[in-house]
Amino acid sequence: MVEELSATHTAAEKGLAAQAASDEPIRARNVLKILTAAVEIFSRKGLDGARIVEIAKASGLPKGNVYYYFSSKEEIYNAAIDHLIHSWDDAFRHISADREPGDAIEAYVRAKLDNARENAAETRLFANEILQGAEHLSIAARDHMRTVTSEKARVIDAWAAAGKIEKIDARHLFILLWSVTQFYAEFEALACDALNVRELNAVDYDMAAKTITQTVLRGVLMRPS
Repeated sequence: MVEELSATHTAAEKGLAAQAASDEPIRARNVLKILTAAVEIFSRKGLDGARIVEIAKASGLPKGNVYYYFSSKEEIYNAAIDHLIHSWDDAFRHISADREPGDAIEAYVRAKLDNARENAAETRLFANEILQGAEHLSIAARDHMRTVTSEKARVIDAWAAAGKIEKIDARHLFILLWSVTQFYAEFEALACDALNVRELNAVDYDMAAKTITQTVLRGVLMRPS
């Protein structure tokens, strides 16, 4: 009897695990739909102006499904911000002590520009949040950004100590790179006017990467005596 109950319990656990595994792609797909719709609405209306019913309609899902995945619009907002911050982490991985500074900085600039282009709405959402005083930016998100920035600043300092680059304030360097790479998404209309184009394309972003990289590297790389 005990063996039968144990076997039944094991079979039930396997069934639940299999169900969870089969549900995962659906969950990921629906969460992505919700976040994509929410980012567009948040970037236009802000957190306070957005409504769950609008997000549900824009995502193509019933309101009940949105509440199934997220308990509130604040949770959706934080998830969108977290997604963007962690995509920046992905770009930051290029700033690594085992790489040469020139290659690392160029790769980082290109990754940040690609990120801004692919996540333009999220980038504008984050900019609006900061402009409004970062009232809704979580303590965990701010701590994470400080931690990662400090970690990468130590890489810049190590390059300088090894004589690979000029001595430079790493944090101000990052602020410079963040500003210039995010500009193309945050102020796209102004960038289009400056470049005299209707919309930015891959060629514009490639030229931006080359110009930013060449300008920055001329300032930070060591020059032969």
